[in-house]
Amino acid sequence: MQVILLERVEKLGQIGDEVKVKDGFARNYLLPQKKALRATKANREYFATQKAQIEANNLERKKDAEAVAVKLKDQVFVLLRQAGDRGQLYGSVSPRDISDIITNGGFTVARTQVPLDKPIKTIGLFPLTVVLHPEVRVSVTINVARTEEEAERQAQGEDVLAEKTDAEEAVAAAEEVFEEGAGLNDEEAVEE
Repeated sequence: MQVILLERVEKLGQIGDEVKVKDGFARNYLLPQKKALRATKANREYFATQKAQIEANNLERKKDAEAVAVKLKDQVFVLLRQAGDRGQLYGSVSPRDISDIITNGGFTVARTQVPLDKPIKTIGLFPLTVVLHPEVRVSVTINVARTEEEAERQAQGEDVLAEKTDAEEAVAAAEEVFEEGAGLNDEEAVEE
């Protein structure tokens, strides 16, 4: 099917390009999303009269996206999830989860603007690209952790999944014993 693009579409073309695409791609994606028009005589004439307006609207959206990109660039967002001892999440992080956490951070981002190449199924730091406009991309980092403390340690570069040495485990066990004893009064401590 021949279509006229109303906005830049990655790996396809720019505004005003007339391209041949598969029927399903046009019917199910380009036409419903208002990214293209069927390449008929009437639509060609309509596009010729509206081309300046379409390009102006695109330029306006691009400027808005660039302004947001400056503020959003290299931001780190913390996403708390339940995970096992080895850092494996109970479920995975979806584009919707990421868009929600970015939106809670003060930026408006739809889930369709967060393309994930592979699912996030472990805790850690994950650099992602957010597509604010077909011509504007910005990188952010998602810090997936079990607790706020763990997120801070990961942000400082510590490997929270590294095996603790015997000495570190002994210190942690001793701290637990002293914390338990701190809650008792002197008489109870003597009896134990």
